Amino acid sequence: MIKRSPFEYHYQFQFLNGQIKDYHITLDPDTLSMVPIASATGKTTEWVRLHFKQCRHCPLQDEGHANCPIAVNLMELVEAFKDLFSYHDCMVVCHTAERTYSKQTSIMEGLSAIFGIIMATSDCPVMEFLKPMARFHLPFATIEETTVRTASMYLLAQYFKSRNQSEMRCDFKALEEHYSRVQVVNEGLLERIHGVTREDADINAIVTLHSLSQFLSMEIDYSLSGLAYIFAGRYMD
Repeated sequence: MIKRSPFEYHYQFQFLNGQIKDYHITLDPDTLSMVPIASATGKTTEWVRLHFKQCRHCPLQDEGHANCPIAVNLMELVEAFKDLFSYHDCMVVCHTAERTYSKQTSIMEGLSAIFGIIMATSDCPVMEFLKPMARFHLPFATIEETTVRTASMYLLAQYFKSRNQSEMRCDFKALEEHYSRVQVVNEGLLERIHGVTREDADINAIVTLHSLSQFLSMEIDYSLSGLAYIFAGRYMD
């Protein structure tokens, strides 16, 4: 069996006043789950409790789940940015083992990138299907890039499933249902942190992700027609 190293992402926010905020994310190479942050272990902030404004239709029950797994992993980040406005500019740098990404952008866009990977890898059953995308995390992705990655990952997953299920039909109905549930999680998280933050950086980062999930649901519903131009006359036999 191949021994894989953990997947690591180091985000750094560089502000105009010289202030720097660092945030490290580590994924278990086998489960693709986020490795808990040591500084968050043992904390019992009220808004991370499972039953604090719990998402509609949350599949988690009391047994072994005192806290919302996403909220626990977001806790440190929400606290660090709760006093910042989403529209403020900064340089956001993301270091991975393979390459470094950087962009002069708003705090909101930088936070959306981090929130996306944390939400996908925090062992929330609703978000579990997004772990393969988190493994190939692309910071600052455009809507079109995200649509291509989402559809491609989904179809690749269907391919692996179909190898053992010869009668399996491949369509996007299940993916559309997944994103409908993701929108419920986004709404639940917004309810959780609304009273925690004093400014809007954290909230608008999740609003951005929520808008993206709504767009993806709409695009899937229209059979990905927005991507058809890429393949016009270029289909591979």
